[in-house]
Parts: sequence; C-alpha cells; structure tokens
Amino acid sequence: MTKQINVPFSREEAKSLRAGDYVYLTGTIYVARDAAHKRMSEALAAGEPLPFDVKGQVIYYMGPTPAREGQVIGSAGPTTASRMDKYTPALLDLGLLGMIGKGKRSQAVLDGIVRNGCVYFAAVGGAGALLSMCITESEVIAYDDLGAEAVRKLKVENFPCIVVVDSEGTNLYVRG
Repeated sequence: MTKQINVPFSREEAKSLRAGDYVYLTGTIYVARDAAHKRMSEALAAGEPLPFDVKGQVIYYMGPTPAREGQVIGSAGPTTASRMDKYTPALLDLGLLGMIGKGKRSQAVLDGIVRNGCVYFAAVGGAGALLSMCITESEVIAYDDLGAEAVRKLKVENFPCIVVVDSEGTNLYVRG
C-alpha cells in the first residue's frame, strides 16, 4: 500500500503502517549519525537535554555531501542503521517514532520498536542525489563541529521510503 504521511506523526499513525508499505513523508525530520548519537547518549547520561525533542519525531541516518551552488543539500542517501543500534532503544523509549536508514537492526532495536509502537523505514541506498531533491530545507541544529555528522533539521516533501519493520515486529528482512 502507498501512503502519504505528514511528519512528525502520531503513535496511532505509526501503528497503522505495515511492513511493505510505500510511504512518502512530508514535513520535518532530523538527521543524526554515529557521532551525533554518541553525543546524545552522553547528554542523556549526564542528565542534559537532547538537541531536539525526539518525541513523535523521525531520525534519518544520513551524512550529506556539501550542497552544490543553488541547492539546499548535497547527496543525501541513507547510511547503515546498525551503527546506531546501541543508542536507539533509549531514544525509542523517549518517544522517537521512526527511523530511516538501510540494513538490518539488532534484536534490542526490534524489541524497542514493538515495545514503543514505532517503525523503521528504509530509503534506497545509492539514490542520494535523487533523495536530496525531496529536501527543501536543511539546517544544522547541533554539534556543528561534527561536519557531515552534525544534527540537522530537514524539511522534506514526498520523501520516499518503505516500512521495513512495523510496530508489530513484522520485518521485511526476515519475511522477504
């Protein structure tokens, strides 16, 4: 099934998505990769606030290339999600509703997805130049010193992805 979803979205909307659904996201999503996730984890351990409220949000695992003249962002393809797995369950428990990446997730993340009624989306690897066309705004909001791994706030329009793991734990990587 193909669905249009405005982000951020509600837990009820997350629970309505099924593994295999094609989804076009429009609205605000956040970008964070390994180094940013490590810093966010350290902030949580120190009792400090995160750079954005993760509740109801979607994080895209991506490190963009520099934007060419006249463009909002450079190539914006997904990175391997498993590199964030040790940090993800805590973010899911804080209310994160969606993640976009590529590749399989650990059992701890899969359990967190089901426990919290979340979803894991995949974006097409190797299509970063095309995906960047769906990004209408990009702003670094934290950890600027990390360069491509800084936390960014993106505005997206009809950003294409597929539900790989749904809130019930159905997993396309297992189901095939």
